Amino acid sequence: MPTLKTQKITAKSRREFLTKFGTVSALGLLTSTTAMPVTTPPLRIEAGPYLQNVHADAAAIMWVTNQPCFSWVEYGDGNYLHQKLFDYKNGLIQANNRINKIKLKGIKPGSTHKYRIVSTPILEVKGSQFHFGEPFVSPIYTFSTPKEQEDSFKMVVFNDHHEGPQTIPELLYRFAYKGNEKDFDLVVFNGDVFDNAESEKQLIEQFLRPCVDIFAKETPFLFVQGNHEVRGAFARNIPDYFSFVDEKFYHAFSRGPMRIIVLDGGEDKTDDNWEYKGLAAFDPYREEQREWLAAEINSEAYKNAPFRVVLIHIPPWHSGDWHGPIHCRKMFGDLLNKGKVDLLLSGHTHRYGTYPADSSHHFPIMIGGGPIAGNRTLIKVEANGQTLKAKMIRDDGEVVSELAIPKPKKG
Repeated sequence: MPTLKTQKITAKSRREFLTKFGTVSALGLLTSTTAMPVTTPPLRIEAGPYLQNVHADAAAIMWVTNQPCFSWVEYGDGNYLHQKLFDYKNGLIQANNRINKIKLKGIKPGSTHKYRIVSTPILEVKGSQFHFGEPFVSPIYTFSTPKEQEDSFKMVVFNDHHEGPQTIPELLYRFAYKGNEKDFDLVVFNGDVFDNAESEKQLIEQFLRPCVDIFAKETPFLFVQGNHEVRGAFARNIPDYFSFVDEKFYHAFSRGPMRIIVLDGGEDKTDDNWEYKGLAAFDPYREEQREWLAAEINSEAYKNAPFRVVLIHIPPWHSGDWHGPIHCRKMFGDLLNKGKVDLLLSGHTHRYGTYPADSSHHFPIMIGGGPIAGNRTLIKVEANGQTLKAKMIRDDGEVVSELAIPKPKKG
């Protein structure tokens, strides 16, 4: 991904930057026959910026515009935004696109970083000449990267708020702040944000904007796919709006003392269910994840982690006898036991509860509530080098479950 360095980015240097691209055929993604009418609507940022996949030396910054643009990020660690970064694929600089995903790499661990987004509408293309409109330049925002050896980590976990965007501010403001200070490093949405995934408008208005308005410009969130996200006309477009490790819904990453495993439980029905008209393949998808999980639990990052926490929307246990939970248990159950997982967090059932370790699952399982007031929950998880804690709070403020898991003894 190209990075351009300057002493200080100014409006003048930005114009010079655009003039450069307007006089050479660098944007090969746009063909000579591609042209946008000069009378385009005013440029708007429909959603964003929002942070994804933040680690010690990397972060993804995303946003969505209302029309195709050439976009980039300006960022830096000190008083100035010294660097520009834009995306490219297969040698072509990304332009004429609306969904922007700019990945910062090699940034300084344990530091505060400043950034802003810039999007410039493309008014017309004639041969190799590109004519740009006035750029949108956002305010400057900040975010922090964790230290390479992070002593502690905190996350809050939503699940099953099912097109109730008011749940996000209500539960965060009540339970995830201490005064004006946030008490979390990451916000997790553990599936079923929607009833069905029908449109970009729905995704933006019911999910992305509420996150951006409250925290996501400066604190990352993690989207875990639920079974309702795989339904609807827009289901196959959802991955475009998020960033993950390896850009897969199932993945693993380390934060503080935790190794966090994210699994995609898929749908709860069989692949041949009449609703899918032959277009579902969740059984082979879970088989693919099993192969990956077997390798993950043997990785050094996993083995060396003081605590292992699993996020999966459909709990493989305590969620009935539908095909999805049964197949999740068949695919993942023995490996999670073998991997000595410390805690599994789920949703799906709309019945909050905590289930202690037993002969079937050798670790506690915490399942969050549902979308109805009086049954909504927020799970707060934190760990230091000695203890992993999880607290489930109902929307009326009652702590309905609490765990304190000591660091396992070696050997």
